[in-house]
Amino acid sequence: MLKDWQRRRAARRVKRGDGRPLKRFHWWQMFLGRALLHLQLIGDDGRRAVYSVDVRHQGDREDGVVRAQLYRDGRHHAVSKVPAVFPVEGGAIEVATTGVGVRRCHYVAADGTERQLIPDPKSAEGRRARLDRDHPSASRMIGVVSVVMLVVGVGLNLLQILEPISRIPPIAENLGVFESPIHLPLWLNITLGLAAALASTERALRLRYHWLLDAGGN
Repeated sequence: MLKDWQRRRAARRVKRGDGRPLKRFHWWQMFLGRALLHLQLIGDDGRRAVYSVDVRHQGDREDGVVRAQLYRDGRHHAVSKVPAVFPVEGGAIEVATTGVGVRRCHYVAADGTERQLIPDPKSAEGRRARLDRDHPSASRMIGVVSVVMLVVGVGLNLLQILEPISRIPPIAENLGVFESPIHLPLWLNITLGLAAALASTERALRLRYHWLLDAGGN
């Protein structure tokens, strides 16, 4: 029920597009936080429609708000703040982001089945997908390393955060003071933080997200 309410709320934020053409993806835009994904749908009348979702992670130039731009057959069709839900033939396109990339960009059909949109080949997400396709073993290894980096980062942060929290008088009186067995130097904490951010970015390129692991790396 909560998810249904969130979807309805997101759908109300959708505004009509202005019909401008979709700008092609330039290779250097992957370093500027642009994501572009595509979906082909066949309507009830048998006509084919190509949808494209364009997201700039740095936000719009005017107000800094992150929005998802929806294009239909290369023309601007709709726009919404993220998280976004765009009604389309037979269902809706759902878009959500994190601080490091796209968290979700899926077509959800009326029967509940889901299909992830296909990243543009020139985008960072598209290049990561090509690595996974051409070199699956290396891709899996990178994915495992990303998870390990996040697990280590989250675990160490929890151990270090618990100690000052446990010293709060009401907590200390009832539960006692927890003394962390690990006290890392500042430079190592910074290094682990950067590693966790890189790991979250790598996972975002594959549209992977876990509320505990990736939330800590954003």
